[in-house]
Amino acid sequence: MLRTDEQTIKDLGIFGKRDGDGIYDIYNHVHTRGGEALLEELFRNPLADKEAINRRSAIIEGFARLNLSFPYNASLFDMAEKYLANGAEHEKNKNSRSTLGEKEIQNGVSAVIELIRRTEVFMEQRAISDLVAYTAEREAVEHLLANAAFEPVLKIDSKEKLSYGAVTAFDALFRVSERQKIEGLLRHVYYLDVYMSVAQTARERKFVFPKALEKGSCHLTIEQVYHPALSKPVGNDIRMNAAQNVIFLTGANMAGKSTFLRSLSTALYVAHIGFPVAARSMEFSVMDGLYTTINLPDNLGIGASHFYAEVLRVKKMATELATGKSFFILFDELFRGTNVKDAHEATVAVVKGFALQRSSMFIVSSHIVEAGADLRQESNIDYWYLPTRMNDHLPEYTYTLEKGITDDRHGMIIIRNESILDILAKGKK
Repeated sequence: MLRTDEQTIKDLGIFGKRDGDGIYDIYNHVHTRGGEALLEELFRNPLADKEAINRRSAIIEGFARLNLSFPYNASLFDMAEKYLANGAEHEKNKNSRSTLGEKEIQNGVSAVIELIRRTEVFMEQRAISDLVAYTAEREAVEHLLANAAFEPVLKIDSKEKLSYGAVTAFDALFRVSERQKIEGLLRHVYYLDVYMSVAQTARERKFVFPKALEKGSCHLTIEQVYHPALSKPVGNDIRMNAAQNVIFLTGANMAGKSTFLRSLSTALYVAHIGFPVAARSMEFSVMDGLYTTINLPDNLGIGASHFYAEVLRVKKMATELATGKSFFILFDELFRGTNVKDAHEATVAVVKGFALQRSSMFIVSSHIVEAGADLRQESNIDYWYLPTRMNDHLPEYTYTLEKGITDDRHGMIIIRNESILDILAKGKK
């Protein structure tokens, strides 16, 4: 699995907050509670294996092309899950009695039978058998359904009303002797729910399916990447490799640095799940870990200032890098918690240290443009900025990356435009 942490998940807004949806919600069109839980599980556990990433991506791309509807009624799962959960509880505690009534058992048995039948019909479709990337999962489902225990299920007339004896026999089969097989089948159906959900997102939003490359090759090429939560996004191109594996990013406040950094790191994070991303095209070498530092809080619990929290974060990155593995590491406004002189010296020292790690990729944004001059001697550092154009006294932002370092500083212009100084002066009078 890809190494990451809660700081990164919060930075990227993977699961959102009270005031808005997260990246997870963009991909969430699932029909089942099990699919919803599985989707969250996948978002929390990105992959770090090229074959696994490309295989999942190919499955979802295939379902996006097919544009099939989810072949189950969601109410079936409500009945089946409650019914099977009761059997699982009884398995844990042999002395417990079933809390299900006769009608609930009958409904649960009927729901499981219907799920088995619909799964068989779906898997027998020519379109599904032709979906090469899905072959292993389809064959696993077919192997489950071919079990002799399920032969009576598939032979029942769908219009036939089950007798009391048949319900009792199937109940013993589903909740006791073959419950694990039924739960295994449900797990496959939940994956199918997730694949179709993410495929719907790809179709509706025209997301691209990235190609994962060999781990350790230190390669990232992405065209027109943008943040998927924006209604009118501006795309940007970026290329990183072993020869230039560090980016030093500058730009004035409000020029779009943080949005670009979130756009790029979100795409890379989501690509490691094997999901489509908000871009025109993307190739990336698989990383061992991905860490961002965009909104780093003070650690008041240990009495740590913002600067000390930054120092601890850099130390954690250094410790990870010492393992010799490949990482994507991003810092937005490194060392903003200290004075300009210390921030300048520390930024230069740390970025030079990062530049020594040729198997990893780094992006550091900074307001301290003077640090760029001290880093020029490092051949593997690339320089980009987000420009500000002045229209009379009003700053305008293109949100489009340009090569080089900018010395744009428009903080006082914005302060004057908001009449803050006038308000303060009048207040004094």
